[in-house]
Amino acid sequence: MRRLATFDDRNSEPTIITAGHIHTIDDDKPDAEAMFVAGGKIEAVGTLTEVEQAAAGYEPVRVERPEATIVPGFVDAHAHPLMYGQLLTWIDITPGNAGSIPEIIELMRRGADKLPAGVPIRGFGYEQRNLVERRHPTKEELDQIAADREVYIMNASGHGGVVNSFTFEKFGITKDTPNPEGGEFFRDSDGELTGELSDAACNVLTGLHGVKIGHHGPNFHLGDEPAEHQRQLNLVQREFLAGGVTALGDAQVSKREFAAYLEMIDRGTLEIRVSMYFLSHLLDQVIDLGLTGPFGNAFLSVAGIKLYADGTLGGWTAYFPEGYVGDPCRTGQLYHDPREYSELVSKAHSNGLQTATHAQSPTAIAMVVDAIEQALADRPDPDARHRIEHCGLPTPEDITRMSELGIRPVNQTQHYYNWGEGVEQAIGTPGERFNPLGEFLAANVPTTISSDAPVAEPRPLEAIQAAVTRVTRRGAKLGPDSLRITAAEALKAHTLEGAKSLGREDEFGTLTAGKRADFVILGDDPLLVDPAEIARIPVLETWVDGRRRHQSEEV
Repeated sequence: MRRLATFDDRNSEPTIITAGHIHTIDDDKPDAEAMFVAGGKIEAVGTLTEVEQAAAGYEPVRVERPEATIVPGFVDAHAHPLMYGQLLTWIDITPGNAGSIPEIIELMRRGADKLPAGVPIRGFGYEQRNLVERRHPTKEELDQIAADREVYIMNASGHGGVVNSFTFEKFGITKDTPNPEGGEFFRDSDGELTGELSDAACNVLTGLHGVKIGHHGPNFHLGDEPAEHQRQLNLVQREFLAGGVTALGDAQVSKREFAAYLEMIDRGTLEIRVSMYFLSHLLDQVIDLGLTGPFGNAFLSVAGIKLYADGTLGGWTAYFPEGYVGDPCRTGQLYHDPREYSELVSKAHSNGLQTATHAQSPTAIAMVVDAIEQALADRPDPDARHRIEHCGLPTPEDITRMSELGIRPVNQTQHYYNWGEGVEQAIGTPGERFNPLGEFLAANVPTTISSDAPVAEPRPLEAIQAAVTRVTRRGAKLGPDSLRITAAEALKAHTLEGAKSLGREDEFGTLTAGKRADFVILGDDPLLVDPAEIARIPVLETWVDGRRRHQSEEV
């Protein structure tokens, strides 16, 4: 029988760590000069004298970092690790590599030369507004890459992309094929397929035996062999640790992800803490299996249920019934009608499950708040901690309701860092409020920062910088200063608040005696440097359970 146990069964070597600054994120003792860790836990934190007294009777190893700053391990409460791992093995067509459609085609051709015959050719990361042509490629353009096998380029949003003609022919998609609920096969003015597809329409790409989630969300669960999934997760784990991430929430778990994590545990290689959110099409199975209470261990556990209200702002599939300013013919879509969605939330809530719902537009966010309000009225729970993922453009009225209902937004500031101008192009000036962290805190709504990897790389310091400055990668300021938060608030949002959003603040999120010894050693102090330089701070070391899991070459 499989036993959910891995590194948390091992005792770490007793160690005293000192640094120039230690920010604990613990209000009772916010700063310290030393920590003593043993057995995977923080045994003492405070002055060097206090820590040495706590270590009496041990022969601890000494780690001295006088020029460095220590903070709790970063918590990435919303990410897609296996998807990220797959994309690391795809062809990189992000804006830095491809600024036009011909450049995408050339990169894809070169990548295809390295693949065996017949293997699908997959690329990731184009953002149509960043291309010279300011549009999506077409299937005919992708036919230039290959006409005898599948070609798929995924949009940076992860919510769809473009395929070649062969792909449509293989799966029997024609101009007369109806759009699936929650997705679209895009057509030109003559009704012909353009090659672009979004959200639930991506179900066709998973093949006959692939993961099928219907209209419950975008389907980016493209199949690979189990051994390949392990290779991909190994790559991804190194990326998270290199960014200082010690715990994450997998925000889209199907049987594919669950099996991959269990295999990692069997191999004894899971080194970051994963809290799983199963997709809503699995809700009945989760309830039937009794995965509604604490289950797992310190490295793999069940957290709740992931739902989708609408699509993405990046892919113009978030729901704006009046149409997009950038394209009035597009409205995006809701994945569920309000009644169906409310029933799903109520079923999850009544069984003690936390919900985490993707919602970007004001209409979608209001639908989520309404459903949670009804569920809490039917079964009061002052600590349900239901989440709204991304929560891009809530109205001030719904922010107030979120505060009253204890709803936790989980934001991704790197979204507006990478393409904030695109949101304004899509929906007009309301886009400058995208991810209004300052408004959340002003209304006593705690904010959590995460990456949504692979939509953004898991680089918490970049996310913190974006939260503090609201300056995009291109140097544009997005919105008024009232939307910004301080460096201290942003650091808390990516540590303690992340742990709270996962329901695990008793285990990690602060550097407090009795908690897991998860921490990051940084090359500078994010609370003291120029905010515009926070992303440049090097992550020197990442420790999990009192063991060094990552060390940069700068140490």
